[in-house]
Amino acid sequence: MPWFLRNLRLVPLLLLVGGILIDFYTPARFSLEAFYVAAPMTAAALLSLRATILAGVGACAADAAMLGHFGYMGNSSGYSELAAVATVSAFAVVVNRLMRYRDVRLQSAREIALAVQRAVLRTPPAAVGPLRIAVRYRSAVREAQIGGDLYGVQDTPHGLRCLVGDVRGKGMETVKAVDVVLGVFREAAEDEPTLAGIAARLERGLLREAAGAGAEEFVTAVVAEIPPSGNEVRLVNCGHPPPLLHEPPGRPRGLEPSEPALPLCLGALAPCEVVTDTVPFPPSATLLLHTDGLTEARDRAGTFFDPAAALAGRDFPGPDELLDTLLAAVGRHTGGRITDDMALLAITRGADRGGAGPG
Repeated sequence: MPWFLRNLRLVPLLLLVGGILIDFYTPARFSLEAFYVAAPMTAAALLSLRATILAGVGACAADAAMLGHFGYMGNSSGYSELAAVATVSAFAVVVNRLMRYRDVRLQSAREIALAVQRAVLRTPPAAVGPLRIAVRYRSAVREAQIGGDLYGVQDTPHGLRCLVGDVRGKGMETVKAVDVVLGVFREAAEDEPTLAGIAARLERGLLREAAGAGAEEFVTAVVAEIPPSGNEVRLVNCGHPPPLLHEPPGRPRGLEPSEPALPLCLGALAPCEVVTDTVPFPPSATLLLHTDGLTEARDRAGTFFDPAAALAGRDFPGPDELLDTLLAAVGRHTGGRITDDMALLAITRGADRGGAGPG
């Protein structure tokens, strides 16, 4: 971070000191009133109420001292300038209080959003049998905390079933759709014997909600299942970015669907049978499900982030380490700028020890 960004709190003092020095060493006809009024206004935006008041008093004192030094304190122009500085200083105190009130409201909104996120996007268990699980959620809007990206993990008699999706829409309707998708998934994951059945239930639930609310959102999603044997992964991809399978030693590969399906809520446009793909899930491998906030993250030149390249040649002891490494790589690639929400779900299969799988 540049030096001036780390020391913004010094700006009001620098304005006062700089104004006094320039005012003192320039001819009397030049006034540095702009510096004196800028100091308390800057303090109002950056500092506390006490510091804003001190900056205002300092600005008035500095202006009065310079006016007296140049002999203007006894005439109307001097009084007029000093009154302007005092008025702006008083207004700066009001601005500081308004900004403080705004900050309190934003903090309250963050806390409410975080509570909603914890209620809707539940934290999955750290382990289910030999499977270790980790999730990360990054919102593009810091105050929002939650957006249209979603994840769900359910331990069922059919095995460990997972969902990662992305609601395409805006506003509160998006949050409602997230709640509908996760609610239907948690119920269907227990009841439906196949992933195609879960996808069909999600489709019906979203269409029912859209018809009642008049909404037009659709959802891209990947539904995954790791059966009790634990040696394979079954996937249904509904228009979503393909997952990655990271196999030791450091070999990530994309799991492209054999038959791409339309996103949820759009199935009626081209009715077709939902295809379930099955891939081996060897010991110590990690399945990474993610939203397009990861693959569409760009650097300043517009180059998309490649998660496979970031993970290639590296091994990780567990899913948490893989996700932390991935997020650090995204941060370096984008310079810390997040322009889209990002949901990441990683599942690592432990080494075989003769035990049973999930479920």
